[in-house]
Amino acid sequence: MQIGVPKEIKNHEYRVGLTPSSVRELTVHGHQVLVETGAGAGIGAVDDDYRKAGATIAATAAEVFERAEMVVKVKEPQAVERAMLRAGQVLFTYLHLAPDPDQCRELVASHAVCIAYETVTQRGGGLPLLAPMSEVAGRLAVQAGAYCLEKAHGGMGVLLGGVPGVSPARIVILGAGVVGSNAAQIAVGTGAQVVVVDRSLDALRRIDRLLGARAMTVFSNRDNVEREVLRADLVIGGVLIPGAAAPKLVTRDMLPRMKRGAVIVDVAIDQGGCVETAHATTHADPTYVVDGVVHYCVANMPGGVPRTSTYALNNATLPFVLALADKGWQQAMRDDAYLREGLNVCQGKVTCAEVAEALGYAHVAADSLL
Repeated sequence: MQIGVPKEIKNHEYRVGLTPSSVRELTVHGHQVLVETGAGAGIGAVDDDYRKAGATIAATAAEVFERAEMVVKVKEPQAVERAMLRAGQVLFTYLHLAPDPDQCRELVASHAVCIAYETVTQRGGGLPLLAPMSEVAGRLAVQAGAYCLEKAHGGMGVLLGGVPGVSPARIVILGAGVVGSNAAQIAVGTGAQVVVVDRSLDALRRIDRLLGARAMTVFSNRDNVEREVLRADLVIGGVLIPGAAAPKLVTRDMLPRMKRGAVIVDVAIDQGGCVETAHATTHADPTYVVDGVVHYCVANMPGGVPRTSTYALNNATLPFVLALADKGWQQAMRDDAYLREGLNVCQGKVTCAEVAEALGYAHVAADSLL
């Protein structure tokens, strides 16, 4: 199969769909890999690294999209990229379609086979291709929050861990999944007061076993969420409903009652955000203020640490890329029900139930297209 890797063009996105090591694995399997020139620059991989791994270097993204049978990316295709997709071409990347009607409409119109990393599942539950980036984003959220809490960056001017004689900051983490548990691990290391809120008692028990008395666990209901948000210096939103828009846990009416200079880091922003006043920002302009509360809502947080993120992502995606290339997308999905869950849009149909419900499309079962 001819596999294409274009350079990411989203604002300040430095990750790349395949590392040179992944390219080498694919070429050993007999596949051809076409990499746009400069695609790996953000992770320190130059064109010669890809050539040595067996790739051919393309001068433009247009050449990659024109020649590739499967395009492997990181972030959702931008409008100019969506215009280059064609019927039957496989797109394997993060999509996050539920809050993005324009992207969904154009992917449907392309009749391409669009497989989303974030809805591929695994035996026993979980999202194996979302987890690595959720780990990165959860850990980054504390770092970003600490930065935004500095007075020069709009925050109230507090140190997360405080100092002897001065109270530490209070960090409230909404969601005890992969984002939340990773954020909590970093947060307790700063010396801050840490509160983790979730509606799953099993998830809260995992946090309790992991961190013990260093983190408080609180069951998620309206009263508890509101009380904790109003007391927080830093709120980290890490809730997720696979494939669907994130629920709005922090409402507009809470903000005037929050502390002035408090910070919200909404990691769920790529699924619409769990904060009612959240809208996506970029690494170039990451924050804005509403009612005195700093909002950090960068939709591609892991792109800020592209080396770590790309290698972590490739560790998870490569087996699926190999299966799709070796077998073709239809047979690969017949053989793997968990990969089949990743099919979001195919041949002009929406095959992810959550996306169809969120955006008003008729849902067509993936099985019917195989």
